Amino acid sequence: MGELFDLTGKVAVITGSSRGIGKAIAERMAEHGAKVTISSRKAGPCDEVAAEINAKHPGAAIAVPANISSKEDLQRLVDETRKAFGKIDILVCNAASNPYYGSQLEITDEAFSKILANNIIANNWLIQMVAPEMKERKDGAIIVISSIGGLRGTEVIGAYAISKAADMQLARNLAQELSPSNIRVNCIAPGLVKTDFAKALWDTPAGEQRASSGTPLRRLGEPDDIAGAAVFLASKAGGWMTGQTVVIDGGSTS
Repeated sequence: MGELFDLTGKVAVITGSSRGIGKAIAERMAEHGAKVTISSRKAGPCDEVAAEINAKHPGAAIAVPANISSKEDLQRLVDETRKAFGKIDILVCNAASNPYYGSQLEITDEAFSKILANNIIANNWLIQMVAPEMKERKDGAIIVISSIGGLRGTEVIGAYAISKAADMQLARNLAQELSPSNIRVNCIAPGLVKTDFAKALWDTPAGEQRASSGTPLRRLGEPDDIAGAAVFLASKAGGWMTGQTVVIDGGSTS
């Protein structure tokens, strides 16, 4: 394995990693030598993904279910990872919520608050939990999965897009604060990726055709299209990159 992308000896926590983009990131990081913690709300799917990874890379994965809306759950996620692997070198904040599709003018306070809390505040909680040990070691990589929704207006997923724009600013702020300790904080902003999370936007032949026709590469993204960037940002290859948002969208915003 090339040294630039080698994650041997690193430990990564990846939220929302029982499926989709998070699962692909966990699989690829394990493939590149990292120990990984699989986490999402339900224990069963987490156990399944951890078992799949351990079948290929024995001892590389554990499963710790956690709800991102619970600070106590997230602290347990961090604590269990440290108990199993001794440390946390890489944090991938991938889990997010989007319970509402429709007009920004009609969203309820409850839905708006949930989106902002789960997609911004929960990320900050996790970063607060892992940053002290990274600062002590003077080494760490934090990756927040944002979205191109945070770069342009939308009539359909407004609150979600607001939260993803905020994640980009969260990364910029934290990069300024943590860079002196050699901790890098970056975002990845995917376009429309074929995941269960985004099914409402692509899960019909007409919907997929409509969505992909506006993309210069003429296809929607796959989870692995995002996983490679996460490996880059977590590894030596991304060692001089911080405070940035990497757009991966098949050219949609070009």
